[in-house]
Amino acid sequence: MANFDILEDLKWRGAINQQTDEKGLAEYLEKHDDLALYCGTDPTGDSLHIGHLIPFMILKRFQLAGYHPVIVIGGGTGTIGDPSGRSSERVLLSAEKLHQNELALTRQMEKLFGTENFEIVNNAEWLDKLSLIEFLREYGKHFQVNNMLSKDVVANRLENGISFTEFSYQILQAIDFYQLNKEHGVQMQIGGSDQWGNITAGIDLIHKLLGSDRQAFGLTIPLMLKADGTKFGKSAGGAVWLDPEKTSPYEFYQFWINQDDRDVVKYLKYFTFLSHEEIDELAEQVKNEPWKRTAQKTLAREVTKFVHGQEGLQEAEMITDALFSGDIKDLTVKQIEQGLKSAPTAEADASAKNIVDFLVDTKIEPSKRQAREDVTNGAIYINGDRQQSVDFVVDPEKAFSGKYVIVRKGKKKYTLVNITA
Repeated sequence: MANFDILEDLKWRGAINQQTDEKGLAEYLEKHDDLALYCGTDPTGDSLHIGHLIPFMILKRFQLAGYHPVIVIGGGTGTIGDPSGRSSERVLLSAEKLHQNELALTRQMEKLFGTENFEIVNNAEWLDKLSLIEFLREYGKHFQVNNMLSKDVVANRLENGISFTEFSYQILQAIDFYQLNKEHGVQMQIGGSDQWGNITAGIDLIHKLLGSDRQAFGLTIPLMLKADGTKFGKSAGGAVWLDPEKTSPYEFYQFWINQDDRDVVKYLKYFTFLSHEEIDELAEQVKNEPWKRTAQKTLAREVTKFVHGQEGLQEAEMITDALFSGDIKDLTVKQIEQGLKSAPTAEADASAKNIVDFLVDTKIEPSKRQAREDVTNGAIYINGDRQQSVDFVVDPEKAFSGKYVIVRKGKKKYTLVNITA
C-alpha cells in the first residue's frame, strides 16, 4: 500500500484538472495498492518535448508511490493522428518513419521509468487486428455521432473541417482503454486537458462492454501557462526536446535556470520530486532573496538530472560555469558547440593574424581604432585568455582542434568564430 496520499500530493502540486470519479478513485486507493494507470503518446515524432512530459511526470509520481504505470505507444493510432490541439489535418507518416519513431520514444520512456514496475505496450497489437466490419459492429455501434460531435476536439474543428479519419480517433483511443482495462487490468487513464473527451469515451465503452460496475477512472492535468499567459514549453529557439541531439543537456539546463520568479515554484512542484518542505523553503528564498536564483538553479539541476542523468547534468553545469567565469580552455569542441549555439558567429580562415586585424575582419570590432582601445583596456579575451597587447597574434590552430576561435568582449559577450579551410 502506498504510504502517502498521492491524490492530496497532486492537488498540492496543482496537477489535477478534472477527474471522472474523484470519490471513487480516492476510495479505491484507500483499499487497494494494485492501481495500474496509463498514458499514451503517438509516434508522430522521434522525441518528446517538455510539453509532452507533463502527463508523464504524473505517471512517474504514481510509480514512485508504488503503483503500476503503463505507457501506450500509439503504433496504431499514430497512423491516423490525434486531432486534439490542432486546427488542420495531420500529414500521415510512412510505416517506416512511424516504426523509427516508436523505437526512439520507447528508449526515452525506458530511460525515464526504468524497468521496475513499469511496462510499455503498443496499441498496434490490437488495433492492427481489427477488420473494418468488426470495428463497426463491435465498437462503432456504441458511439452516438451527436455525442462525438459535441466533444471539444471535434467541435473546434467543424468550421475548418475534419476528416472521417481524424473524427474516428476518439473511438480508437476508447478501444485502447477498453483493451488495457480488460487484458492488462488498467483502471485509470491520465492525459492533458485536451484529452478529456477521449478519456470519458473510453470509460463509457468499458462500462457498456464490461458492465457499469467495472472500475475505470480518468484524470486530466491543467493546461500549463506561464505567468505572462503564454503556453509553457517553448524557448526562443522553439521546442525544448528530451533528445540530447535536438536539445543539448546544456540548452535544456539553461531553459530551466532562466525561468521567471513568478513561475519557478509552480515548476518545482510539477517537474521535481522534492518534498513539500523543500519546495516551501525554496519559495521563501524566491520571496526574500530572489537575486540568488536558488530555486531556478535547483529546478534546473533536478529536471536535467531526471531527463539526462547525472552525466548530462554534470556536463551542463560544467559548460555553464565555464562560460560564466570565462575559463573555457578545458571545454571540448562539442561542449563549445553546445554552450555557444546561440552566440553570434563569424568566419575566418586558418591563417595566423594580428589581433587587431582579426577583430576587424570578423566584424567583432567596427574599426582598428576601437579594436586597439578594447585590447589595451583588457576587454578582449581570445580562447579564454585576456589579451592586452596589440601585437598579439591569433593562431586558430592552437585551440579547439583548429575549428573555432572564441572571442569574449567584456564580461559576457561571446562570439564563435568558425575557422574555414
